[in-house]
Amino acid sequence: MSEAIQEIYDEASGHLALGELDEAAVLYRKCVAMDPNHFDSWHALSMALLKTGHLKEALGASLQATSLQPNDLLAWTALSQIYVRLGDIPNAEAAKANSRILSLGGKVVRN
Repeated sequence: MSEAIQEIYDEASGHLALGELDEAAVLYRKCVAMDPNHFDSWHALSMALLKTGHLKEALGASLQATSLQPNDLLAWTALSQIYVRLGDIPNAEAAKANSRILSLGGKVVRN
Protein backbone atom coordinates (compact mmCIF):
# COMPACT_ATOMS: atom_id res chain seq x y z
CA MET A 1 0.00 0.00 0.00
CA SER A 2 1.27 3.43 -0.84
CA GLU A 3 2.07 5.94 1.86
CA ALA A 4 -0.66 8.26 0.52
CA ILE A 5 -3.31 5.56 0.85
CA GLN A 6 -2.07 4.67 4.34
CA GLU A 7 -2.40 8.30 5.44
CA ILE A 8 -5.94 8.58 4.08
CA TYR A 9 -6.88 5.20 5.56
CA ASP A 10 -5.53 6.24 8.96
CA GLU A 11 -7.46 9.50 8.82
CA ALA A 12 -10.63 7.61 7.87
CA SER A 13 -10.10 5.21 10.75
CA GLY A 14 -9.75 8.18 13.10
CA HIS A 15 -13.12 9.49 11.95
CA LEU A 16 -14.59 6.01 12.38
CA ALA A 17 -13.27 5.80 15.95
CA LEU A 18 -14.91 9.14 16.74
CA GLY A 19 -18.23 8.01 15.28
CA GLU A 20 -17.90 10.34 12.28
CA LEU A 21 -19.11 7.66 9.90
CA ASP A 22 -19.98 9.81 6.90
CA GLU A 23 -16.55 11.44 6.95
CA ALA A 24 -14.90 8.03 7.29
CA ALA A 25 -16.88 6.63 4.35
CA VAL A 26 -15.77 9.50 2.09
CA LEU A 27 -12.14 8.78 2.89
CA TYR A 28 -12.47 5.00 2.56
CA ARG A 29 -14.05 5.57 -0.86
CA LYS A 30 -11.03 7.67 -1.77
CA CYS A 31 -8.73 4.80 -0.70
CA VAL A 32 -10.52 2.23 -2.86
CA ALA A 33 -10.55 4.63 -5.80
CA MET A 34 -6.78 4.90 -5.46
CA ASP A 35 -6.30 1.16 -4.94
CA PRO A 36 -9.27 -1.06 -5.84
CA ASN A 37 -7.49 -4.06 -4.29
CA HIS A 38 -7.13 -2.54 -0.82
CA PHE A 39 -9.07 -5.05 1.26
CA ASP A 40 -8.97 -3.12 4.55
CA SER A 41 -10.55 -0.06 2.94
CA TRP A 42 -13.36 -2.10 1.33
CA HIS A 43 -14.08 -3.86 4.61
CA ALA A 44 -14.05 -0.65 6.66
CA LEU A 45 -16.16 1.12 4.04
CA SER A 46 -18.75 -1.65 4.22
CA MET A 47 -18.97 -1.29 8.01
CA ALA A 48 -19.27 2.50 7.87
CA LEU A 49 -22.00 2.23 5.23
CA LEU A 50 -23.83 -0.45 7.20
CA LYS A 51 -23.84 1.73 10.30
CA THR A 52 -25.17 4.72 8.35
CA GLY A 53 -27.93 2.67 6.74
CA HIS A 54 -26.56 2.68 3.19
CA LEU A 55 -27.23 -1.03 2.88
CA LYS A 56 -26.97 -1.53 -0.88
CA GLU A 57 -23.63 0.28 -0.99
CA ALA A 58 -22.49 -1.64 2.08
CA LEU A 59 -23.36 -4.88 0.32
CA GLY A 60 -21.28 -3.96 -2.72
CA ALA A 61 -18.28 -3.00 -0.59
CA SER A 62 -18.59 -6.15 1.48
CA LEU A 63 -18.83 -8.37 -1.59
CA GLN A 64 -15.68 -6.71 -2.91
CA ALA A 65 -13.91 -7.38 0.40
CA THR A 66 -14.85 -11.07 0.40
CA SER A 67 -13.75 -11.43 -3.21
CA LEU A 68 -10.36 -9.91 -2.38
CA GLN A 69 -9.82 -12.02 0.75
CA PRO A 70 -12.22 -14.97 0.66
CA ASN A 71 -10.71 -16.53 3.77
CA ASP A 72 -11.24 -13.54 6.04
CA LEU A 73 -13.59 -14.40 8.90
CA LEU A 74 -14.63 -10.83 9.69
CA ALA A 75 -15.42 -10.06 6.06
CA TRP A 76 -17.90 -12.96 5.91
CA THR A 77 -19.38 -12.04 9.27
CA ALA A 78 -19.92 -8.47 8.07
CA LEU A 79 -21.47 -9.70 4.83
CA SER A 80 -23.88 -11.86 6.82
CA GLN A 81 -24.88 -8.87 8.95
CA ILE A 82 -25.57 -6.79 5.86
CA TYR A 83 -27.72 -9.52 4.31
CA VAL A 84 -29.69 -9.78 7.57
CA ARG A 85 -30.35 -6.03 7.53
CA LEU A 86 -31.49 -6.34 3.90
CA GLY A 87 -33.83 -9.17 4.88
CA ASP A 88 -32.01 -11.65 2.64
CA ILE A 89 -31.86 -14.55 5.09
CA PRO A 90 -30.71 -17.27 2.65
CA ASN A 91 -27.62 -15.25 1.67
CA ALA A 92 -27.07 -14.23 5.29
CA GLU A 93 -27.03 -17.92 6.27
CA ALA A 94 -24.64 -18.76 3.43
CA ALA A 95 -22.23 -16.01 4.51
CA LYS A 96 -22.57 -17.14 8.12
CA ALA A 97 -21.72 -20.70 7.05
CA ASN A 98 -18.51 -19.44 5.44
CA SER A 99 -17.58 -17.55 8.59
CA ARG A 100 -18.27 -20.70 10.62
CA ILE A 101 -15.95 -22.74 8.36
CA LEU A 102 -13.24 -20.15 8.85
CA SER A 103 -13.76 -19.99 12.61
CA LEU A 104 -13.12 -23.71 12.78
CA GLY A 105 -9.83 -23.36 10.91
CA GLY A 106 -11.10 -24.29 7.47
CA LYS A 107 -10.81 -22.38 4.22
CA VAL A 108 -13.49 -21.03 1.93
CA VAL A 109 -11.04 -20.91 -0.97
CA ARG A 110 -7.97 -23.10 -1.01
CA ASN A 111 -4.80 -21.57 -2.42
